[in-house]
Amino acid sequence: MADPASEDLAPPPSLFKLGSVLFWIGVFSFGGGLSGWIHRQVVHRYRWMTNEDFLSGIALAQIVPGANVTNLCVYVGYRIRGAWGATMSLFALMSGPTILCVFVAILYHYVQDYPVLHACVDGVAAAAVGLNLRLGVIGTQRIQRMQRIAPMIAMVATFVAVGVMEW
Repeated sequence: MADPASEDLAPPPSLFKLGSVLFWIGVFSFGGGLSGWIHRQVVHRYRWMTNEDFLSGIALAQIVPGANVTNLCVYVGYRIRGAWGATMSLFALMSGPTILCVFVAILYHYVQDYPVLHACVDGVAAAAVGLNLRLGVIGTQRIQRMQRIAPMIAMVATFVAVGVMEW
C-alpha cells in the first residue's frame, strides 16, 4: 500500500461530507478508538490530509487542554475546511453520541441484568484497543530505526503497568 503522503490529496470535501464522516465515526466508535478511526478515514480512505499532518494534529491535541479526540477533531476540521470545518467536525462528532447516550441510558434500565449486554461491551472495548494499537504502530513507523528503542520501552512499560499490574 502506498503512503498517502506520497499521493496527491483529494480536494476538500463539503461541510456536509466532512460532518457526515465524523458523525458516523462518533456514532459507531462508542467506547474509544476514535483517533484510529479518524486517521483511517481522513488519511487513508478519503485522502483529505497527509499522515504527517494528522500525526502533528494528534501531538497538538494531546498538549492542548480538553479531550484529545475533540481537540483532534477540531484540528482536522480546521485543516480541511477552516473555522467552519472545525465547528462542523466538533458538532458532528459529538451530536450522535449525545443523542445515543440519552436513549441508551433509558434502555439500560430495562436490560442491565442480561449477560449478553456485558459481552457486547467487552467486544466494543477490544475493538477500541485494537484501533489504538494500530495508530501506535503507524506512529512508531515514522521514527528512525535507531530512535525506536525508547518509545518501544515506554509502550511495553505502559502495557505491563496497566494491562498486567492493573495500575
